[in-house]
Amino acid sequence: MTDWTDEQNDAIVADYFAMLADDIVGRSYSKATHNRLLQAIIGRPRGSIEYKHQNISAVLKGLGEDWLPGYKPAFNFQASLVDAVVRWLDRHPDWLAPAARAAMTPSAAALREEAMLWIGPPPTHSNAPPPDELEQMTAISRKYDVAERDARNRTLGRAGEERVLAHERASLLAAGRSDLAERIRWVSHVDGDGAGYDIRSFEPDGSDRLIEVKTTNGWERTPFHITRNELAVAETHRHDWRLVRLWSFAREPRAFELRPPLEAHVSLMATSFQANFM
Repeated sequence: MTDWTDEQNDAIVADYFAMLADDIVGRSYSKATHNRLLQAIIGRPRGSIEYKHQNISAVLKGLGEDWLPGYKPAFNFQASLVDAVVRWLDRHPDWLAPAARAAMTPSAAALREEAMLWIGPPPTHSNAPPPDELEQMTAISRKYDVAERDARNRTLGRAGEERVLAHERASLLAAGRSDLAERIRWVSHVDGDGAGYDIRSFEPDGSDRLIEVKTTNGWERTPFHITRNELAVAETHRHDWRLVRLWSFAREPRAFELRPPLEAHVSLMATSFQANFM
């Protein structure tokens, strides 16, 4: 079979996002119907279209975006498909806008009903995906600077901090420490961003938990930005400081914790420099 043309890629990407939009808001849709219509439009068989939809899920995973749960990401896709997904996103900037993302984040009612977060192990060498998959995901996220996009999305960041606040309160209440739950402080909201952490919470024994929250709609290995000040505070308060990484936030929020030194968990790369006049 010949390679997919740009026109075919654009058609199937548009079809994928139409299903994803329905899925996000809970509207019913038929994958079989979409597939049949695409067969008529682009002249590709059902199986080829199914697999290409899985490829699109993989591209969106690399871009730190939500994807259709019915299409498990399949890798080893062509670069032209990445270009087609990015073209669609460029033509529909509202898809990535903070306001649109806010509509996809958990509501306040949902936070109250499911306050406890799923906390799992952080990414390690032992639980890494196959090398080819990781290489493709890493290349996409670097080329399109997913970490910078998440860092600029203040609506996403605030929603993530609210979610962790709810989790911390629920955890302390479950431990019988309502006194400590009442003392939790949303530092970044009340005092500003200069503290080097977002939330001051507590362990059940009363010791501090200084929590920096990093949130993404992408997968657990989506890169993130961290400031020089946050790193300095992490080093100064290494027994109390925690980085809580929230991922898959729009769909099913999950999290893991990292403790200092961060260099034991992640590779830190300078992405900008301050220029001073001589």
